[in-house]
Amino acid sequence: MFIDEITLICRAGDGGRGCMSFRREAHVPRGGPDGGDGGDGGDIIMVASEHMNSLGHLAGHIHWNAERGSHGEGDLCRGKSGKDTIIEVPAGTLIKDAERGHVLKDLAHPGDRVIVAKGGRGGRGNKRFATATNRAPREVEPGEAGEERRISLELKMIADVGLVGKPNAGKSTLLSRITRATPEIANYPFTTKHPNLGVVEVGWDQDFVVADIPGLIEGAHAGIGLGHEFLRHVERTRLLVHLIEPMPMDQTDPVENYHQIREELRLYDLELDKRPEIIVITKSELPDAEAAVELLQETVNQQVHLISAVTGQGLDALKRLIVKKLDEIKEVEAAAE
Repeated sequence: MFIDEITLICRAGDGGRGCMSFRREAHVPRGGPDGGDGGDGGDIIMVASEHMNSLGHLAGHIHWNAERGSHGEGDLCRGKSGKDTIIEVPAGTLIKDAERGHVLKDLAHPGDRVIVAKGGRGGRGNKRFATATNRAPREVEPGEAGEERRISLELKMIADVGLVGKPNAGKSTLLSRITRATPEIANYPFTTKHPNLGVVEVGWDQDFVVADIPGLIEGAHAGIGLGHEFLRHVERTRLLVHLIEPMPMDQTDPVENYHQIREELRLYDLELDKRPEIIVITKSELPDAEAAVELLQETVNQQVHLISAVTGQGLDALKRLIVKKLDEIKEVEAAAE
């Protein structure tokens, strides 16, 4: 089950109570206090994992608790600290405080972690309160309560390339042809209900990750359809491959469809309007495909590529072009750093 948004209630462990105790040993008439401190409560920690691509494993498990610390004991024995609770999430997960709305951490890379609920500190035992004037203290501290926090998780997939376009533009078919991904494919719009990821291998030493972003429609930036659920996954991609169907089933104009999607990207995030892009006319086996290429090239004033995921035409050239563009983007990023 693919889930890219979920809210969790996390409660860290309480600290253990400090102990009040006095030494009672034979032939030691003035033993003094020996109460140990309580153990600290466990934290709840989120860790980004490279082995996940959905928050579906958290569905049905909304409440998360960490272990409380043990109470202190006599003979200066400190209580055992509670175990931390580790929650693994996919890399690219944004962690927010659900009540205040601020971002706690963007777990953008595998291995990134954040403490979302801090365990309570253990209370001090009576030994801690001993002074020169108070040699038999009877004061102890209770353990502090563990932090409780309601957090929202929002997954934004991390991919080098994002396939965008209107429904039925051929994104899922292309993904299935150039990777081992197996998205649902059918001859009607909105077959894809969630983003799919695939790894494209070019030669022996080059590869890149592609995300098939489900079909966008007019008004997607405002949340029409499943706009926000789809658009957030475009934000982390380095390169967009914009697929346009030459003969849309709804009889719309391919050129207008291209500009419509570009406008949705711009309205959602101005940075997306500046993102490097490769424009591709799909389904070259259709009679109007070459005419659509010429018309679109005149309109956008840049090269438009023609492919067919069915016959394989242009797929190898497209993969090489993507690798070239990604290398250029990485060089720019490295220079900026």
